[in-house]
Amino acid sequence: MSMNTTTVSNQVMWNRLISVVEEQAQALIRTAFSASVREAGDLSAGVYDTQGRMLAQAVTGTPGHVNAMADAVAHFIRRIGVQNIFEGDVYITNDPWEGTGHLHDITVVTPSFHHGAHVGFLGCTAHIVDIGGRGFGADANSVYEEGLYIPIMKFAERGEVDKTLINIVRGNVREPDQAIGDFYALATCNEIGHRRLVDMMEEFKLSQLDDIAAFILENSRCATLERIAALPRAQAEGSMTIDGYSHPVELKVSLDIQQDRILCDFAGTSGLDKKGINVPLVYTKAYACFALKCAIAPEIPNNAASLAPFEITAPENSIVNAIHPAPVALRHVIGHMIPDAVYDALDKILPDTVPAEGAGTLCNFQVSLRPRTDIPAPAGAVRAEVLTFNSGGSGARPTSDGLNATAFPSGVMTMPVEATEHTGPVIIWRKELRPDSGGAGRHRGGLGQYMEVGASADHEFDFSAMFDRVDHPARGRQGGKAGAAMSICRDDGVAMKGKGKQFVPAGRRVMLAMPGGAGYGKPSERDPSLVRRDLAHGYISAEVAKQDYGLSDADIASVYDSLNRGDGFT
Repeated sequence: MSMNTTTVSNQVMWNRLISVVEEQAQALIRTAFSASVREAGDLSAGVYDTQGRMLAQAVTGTPGHVNAMADAVAHFIRRIGVQNIFEGDVYITNDPWEGTGHLHDITVVTPSFHHGAHVGFLGCTAHIVDIGGRGFGADANSVYEEGLYIPIMKFAERGEVDKTLINIVRGNVREPDQAIGDFYALATCNEIGHRRLVDMMEEFKLSQLDDIAAFILENSRCATLERIAALPRAQAEGSMTIDGYSHPVELKVSLDIQQDRILCDFAGTSGLDKKGINVPLVYTKAYACFALKCAIAPEIPNNAASLAPFEITAPENSIVNAIHPAPVALRHVIGHMIPDAVYDALDKILPDTVPAEGAGTLCNFQVSLRPRTDIPAPAGAVRAEVLTFNSGGSGARPTSDGLNATAFPSGVMTMPVEATEHTGPVIIWRKELRPDSGGAGRHRGGLGQYMEVGASADHEFDFSAMFDRVDHPARGRQGGKAGAAMSICRDDGVAMKGKGKQFVPAGRRVMLAMPGGAGYGKPSERDPSLVRRDLAHGYISAEVAKQDYGLSDADIASVYDSLNRGDGFT
């Protein structure tokens, strides 16, 4: 076979591997019990060689999961032992330091065999709604309080499921059917990936994956190094202040672009928090690598070799390198801010490349519903755990506006109201875009959203808040204005905290105003036609159009006249 023919064949197989893991991810979405997986795509899937190196990842999923899972399979190999890997095995863990950062993420790894020979691994991760302990939230003082710990172990050996593990899990979680259902969904998703992998190997008459693995990893490595080599040799520092739990957290980062690598160090960052917002280094690495790769080599496929040149370090027992037994349940609250901190430094080296700051942290909350206690227990009232994923606005980009109610960097989708209300007696009374929340600029920041959350009349609930940007809204770049801050309170005016579990009596609602992304460039430089369009669409008010963008009263009146006539704006 000629060199060109071999290269084309290898490229076809590479693309097939990506389609294999994408089908794997879609199977998990179809079979998962957890609404956050089915509706928000809070998952990852990947295929690995026999050494545990990630060869391909599914497009569907989150960087925090997939980039953390890139390191996880090597831990599975080490813990299980090569001599104990058998056909029909399935392995499992939720170890925050050897998985994806907190106990609520279940990682399942399955060895793949072809004609009796071990050829690789399939891996996937999903967030489950409950793992016991205090429940999903920031309130724990150590990881031991945060839920049930599953060390790297066999979920099944030679096809036989460990029933003792199943019984232990069922006895320690609030939603046993959901949790165990997701275990089986994860295992099934890997099995589907395995079948498609074997189909590919038979089609291309492969007995092992070593040759295609070498092709993938070498080409990815060379392509990434080529991009890095084209950058200026430079150093820069970045920082940002975020809310934290009871006091602000300082993220500090220094970048050093060298010929064949980029060093990213978080020295100077705040130390461990007493509450569960600390971040294991594996999760810090996942989002720092993602940020750099998005800016420098976004189209190069994500795998072990394309991630390797990004070297991430942080002092032990800093908030971004939490050591066991630090509480880490809400590691995403800090972890999702890491790209904006990295971009604060990178913007000084590569101007007009990275976006303005956005909401960053997902606007998640969990509602723990129970029969109301101020009257005798109502008939038909139930207990339920409802987790919902929502987003503020993303930051404006150097050439375009930020995206409304869209999560960056996580990529997790906002959950539909119908899906949320289907999981328990929660009621979403309001969910709509939040006008004027996107920071003004040549390019406007993305809008946050309003939500009002309550429960059916027979229920009270605990509301576990997981928000940031309450005191430190997203900052603009190049003269752009800040996005709107997050706010949270009850409908009777009682103030609520941005983080932590808080009681909400029957009949009351939680009022949320989610943060907006910041603007990029001076507002005076924005195209007036875009200002008129934003006013017509309700993204900005007449006051903002006039004060921030200088739109005249006559222009404002003209926009409203056009709307009254039924004229459209695009």
